[in-house]
Amino acid sequence: MAASPSKTQSPPKADADRTQRADARRNRERVLAVARAQFAAKGLDAQIDEIARAADVGVGTVYRHFPTKEALLEALAADRFTRLAEWAREALQAPDGWQGFCGFLRRSAELGANDRLLSEAMAERQAFQGAQREKDELMEATAALVERAQATGELRPDIGAQDIAMLMCGLGRATGRGAFDHEMSWERYLEIIIGGLSAPANSALPRTSGDS
Repeated sequence: MAASPSKTQSPPKADADRTQRADARRNRERVLAVARAQFAAKGLDAQIDEIARAADVGVGTVYRHFPTKEALLEALAADRFTRLAEWAREALQAPDGWQGFCGFLRRSAELGANDRLLSEAMAERQAFQGAQREKDELMEATAALVERAQATGELRPDIGAQDIAMLMCGLGRATGRGAFDHEMSWERYLEIIIGGLSAPANSALPRTSGDS
């Protein structure tokens, strides 16, 4: 009489399914890693076929995981927003509110100078809707940093989180890879920005369209 299969043995189909899922996860992570590098270097100009070729997968594999280029961009943008929000929350734990704020700006500026997608994603108001939750969390953490720095009296009082986002976008575009024929120092221009953010303000800021 033949021995019955052990209960610990997995049916061949279950093993095959697990292998396929593992392969799919690896392909997805490979596509994301390559896409992250491509978009960081080229911004929104990076193309899906280039990403597939560099990841050594078919274009169809990319589209199975990310049905549109926008879906891929949103996944990458969400990852970047999440990282920045984590950095902002870490900065909130700094003993000094102003130093924590400036430290966050320096980390953000360095990332932006090496990632064109980040500055372009932050500047887009209508795009990247799939990453809106992560972007909102970043803005919330940034607002808390701004308030804490203002409480020290060292950050001018007429600055908001949206101002910080736009300043970082502009700095990233100006100093990022491929922005100019010559390399600009993000450190130099960030210090100029920090000087302009410092209190007391030498002049009042113009009102924005969102001001009541």
